[in-house]
Amino acid sequence: MSILNLGIVAHVDAGKTSLTERLLFDAGAIERLGSVDAGSTQTDTLEQERRRGITIKTAVATFGIGTLTVNLIDTPGHPDFIAEVERALRVLDGAVLVVSAVEGVQAQTRLLLRTLRRLRVPTLVFVNKTDRAGADPDRVIGQIGDAVPMWRDCAEALADHDGAALAAYINNRAYPEKTVRNLTAKNVILPAYKGSAITGEGMAELTRGIAENLPKAKRNAGAALRATVFKVDRDHAAYVRVFEGTLRVRHRIGEEKVTAIDDGRREHIGPGEIGKVYGLRAVRIGDTLGTGKRVEPVFAPPTMQATVEPVDRGQRSDLHRALTRLAEQDPLINLRLDEERQELKVSLYGEVQKEVIRDTLKEEYDLEVTFGETVTLLLERPAGTARAGAVRGRDGNPHLATLELRVEPGEGIDVRVAVPLEHIPMYVYKTAQAFRDAIERYVRDAFARGGLHGWDVSDARVTVTRCGYQSPVTTAADYRRLVPELLGRALREAGTVVCEPVRRFAIEGPADALTATLGALPRFGAVPEPPDVAGARFTVGGTVPAARLAELERALPGLTHGEGTVEAGFDGYKMIGCCT
Repeated sequence: MSILNLGIVAHVDAGKTSLTERLLFDAGAIERLGSVDAGSTQTDTLEQERRRGITIKTAVATFGIGTLTVNLIDTPGHPDFIAEVERALRVLDGAVLVVSAVEGVQAQTRLLLRTLRRLRVPTLVFVNKTDRAGADPDRVIGQIGDAVPMWRDCAEALADHDGAALAAYINNRAYPEKTVRNLTAKNVILPAYKGSAITGEGMAELTRGIAENLPKAKRNAGAALRATVFKVDRDHAAYVRVFEGTLRVRHRIGEEKVTAIDDGRREHIGPGEIGKVYGLRAVRIGDTLGTGKRVEPVFAPPTMQATVEPVDRGQRSDLHRALTRLAEQDPLINLRLDEERQELKVSLYGEVQKEVIRDTLKEEYDLEVTFGETVTLLLERPAGTARAGAVRGRDGNPHLATLELRVEPGEGIDVRVAVPLEHIPMYVYKTAQAFRDAIERYVRDAFARGGLHGWDVSDARVTVTRCGYQSPVTTAADYRRLVPELLGRALREAGTVVCEPVRRFAIEGPADALTATLGALPRFGAVPEPPDVAGARFTVGGTVPAARLAELERALPGLTHGEGTVEAGFDGYKMIGCCT
């Protein structure tokens, strides 16, 4: 039996959940075809999903196509929940990108397509809603590079990419059956299908394309365990994709062990399979079980934040516990406590996400909350290099440890240890790597509390340049308390620069609106690049502060006679007032 872990991804309102429902229904996995409008779909199980008509959390369902088992992963389409999509993409064998035949390719579509290509996820395209007025599948296909419409004679398009297909085309023969499958697996082409998830039109062709043209999971049960956690539920259950080896009940992961799989219905998860695991309360989204490195994000981080306050001030500790649980399910919420102001803060992608958090706190934790104004999330970077140290028993150091740290500009948060092994208390940390990992945790916790201006600190290299202890009285707590004190001193000496998130934009519009558009861009803090004019259209790229992007988007129709479009993606953080 072969397995395919399949993701369904799309821009909002493209019909993604309706397609999921149709695939499950046609395969006999569900008895009744649910409706998004009626709130009766199989994968949108949260009350908020049914009420809002959008997917908020990634959901998994299983169906069969002949002897093929498909684990179907339905992901959110709204950009406020892009983090949920990212986690799913990491565990896929293939994907179906859904695009509306009416609205066509959207900014979210391009973002998803770029990410699928970067992660090398073999992908099919489904042009949905062909039953609607204004549907134009051929126009949509023209908006997607490398898309090959399977409803036409695609021999010429395949010949452009494959020698055997070219030979067959020249000799007027059928191209080899495996051509589409091979080119799809290599991410050379995007086989495209059209139809309607609501009426069922085109579903047989799409289902056949899923079974024939997407690569199946590799299954190596004899290898060491390698698995990834891509979702954590409120009850601490972890959704896991096993890539190699086998994860069994009673399998020990660190200090914990697996107590049950899929509510006790299974004894193990084999290679290529997905399962719901209980007992691993310490695991977090992105963690790797067994061999391999932790999965790092590919999408932009949230660039907004807001404070959260309980209506009943006596429920502050309850709110902190509830938000901590939500942060376990979505680490990018990045819950933090401003100790000086005693305020709880969360990171956000947008206003819809804020509304969902508010409603979740009410419905699941019985907590009424108010949010402060949503503001742009800034960060601080070290402006220079500085050292700070403390010696055990000297200069008023109350801690039973010696430690010196050097802080300097770097990339991300880079922690290094440059001291002899004998200077590390191995009776506390067991290995040099464990000591380094502990120092990194202390550094990250300290930087998350804010730098000189109260914002998170990043893009810093921290090196342990001196270390000492007194056995057996020195403990991990001594180093944990010393690190934030020394970092604060070092940052005060080095100074920090405050940086803002920046978006890289691409504007397209009529050529006669180019002068007006270029003249207006500086008003929004944007820095344009040289434009390109082709016929009656222009394109211009550049950077703009993330906080000003919405203003630019609102002004664009007036500048371009209503014909302009803008796409924007995260372009990192830059010092305030400097988008170049």
